Amino acid sequence: MSQFTLITGGARSGKSSFAELLAASANCPVTYIATAQVWDEEMAQRVKKHQKQRPSTWQLIEEPLNIRDTLIRLKDENGVILLDCVTLWLTNLLLAEQAESSNQDEASPTIEGQILAMVQEVALLAQEIKPQVLFVTNEVGQGIVPENPLARAYRDLSGRSNQILAQCADQVYLVVAGFPMEIKHSGEKLLASLLKE
Repeated sequence: MSQFTLITGGARSGKSSFAELLAASANCPVTYIATAQVWDEEMAQRVKKHQKQRPSTWQLIEEPLNIRDTLIRLKDENGVILLDCVTLWLTNLLLAEQAESSNQDEASPTIEGQILAMVQEVALLAQEIKPQVLFVTNEVGQGIVPENPLARAYRDLSGRSNQILAQCADQVYLVVAGFPMEIKHSGEKLLASLLKE
């Protein structure tokens, strides 16, 4: 059974650097699953920066959509799987579904339900497989409410997905200003004490 860790935080909070430190500290082979798709020069530069900070010995799998099958393919490997990042994966799924939909301005409840079912399946798989699993995600709902329906649907999808992943994860870290804080166990204790009342 895997040890599944979720790492979350805001933009440029140090999430990826912390995840990479955790992966390297295991002293075993690391498989890095990159969900980013390069559509413009800015994204190409971001990808290059991430590549430079990772050890060249890590195996790289570029997979923007099919995380379930990728995890199944790696399920018996020794080592660590580091997926960076969940929110780009969700973006890719949402945009792929939008491309097939007739309404380009908003996500339908059906699409959200389908994606959340995929997230649930991936979360359960991350618990069950042999390698240690680290997922990096973003907290996108702590800012201004987006003005368009698709952006609001994405914000909601991201928040709901993070909740699903956190429920399944053994550990959840929030990274703020470069400092990680383990939040799942203290949060579970607080919720348990409130539910007793």
